[in-house]
Amino acid sequence: MKYIAIVMVWAAFALPGQTQELGVNIAKELPNVEVQTEHGPVTIQREQDTEHHVSGEWARTSRPCPPFCIQPMTPVAGVATIAELELLDMLQDPEVIVLDSRTSDWFQNGTIPGAINLPYSVVLDQLDVLGCEADFDGWDCSNASKVALFCNGPWCGQSPTAIRHMVSAGYPVERIFYYRGGMQAWQVLGLNTVLPGGWE
Repeated sequence: MKYIAIVMVWAAFALPGQTQELGVNIAKELPNVEVQTEHGPVTIQREQDTEHHVSGEWARTSRPCPPFCIQPMTPVAGVATIAELELLDMLQDPEVIVLDSRTSDWFQNGTIPGAINLPYSVVLDQLDVLGCEADFDGWDCSNASKVALFCNGPWCGQSPTAIRHMVSAGYPVERIFYYRGGMQAWQVLGLNTVLPGGWE
């Protein structure tokens, strides 16, 4: 809701026909990015309050290991690890599926705009969502989509587990991308999220 209030304040001070400049851009020449979601277009941008602090779940630094152990940079050889700018490019590419591989309880509390939820625990049963075809031996993933997976952050094993399952089923490693920073890095950088049914 805070995000909506900020947008309304900017709109109130903008002159007709004038584009309001943001104080906190994503990159030097990139103030925001518009992505298509099942609920319509969503603008991704950073929190504009330069005094804003991450709080709650995303401010925690230490979680018990196991199960919340630090994940490797590359979950499977050949899978590319990406960061926020690459993920933003993928969110704008209709040929790429951005996959929130967390369980639905995490997803329901907010996700990256444009991501779909396919939990790591069921990914092997639903590879058809990603362009694979069921065959007598399991899955034929020769025409599988490019997919970027994320979960809660560098301490979260949900997307690495999903990636390992996908590769074991024959998903081509060169079509899998791992956003290791996940929701924690996304929140730390002040990038906005959405609830499955609307704004967070």
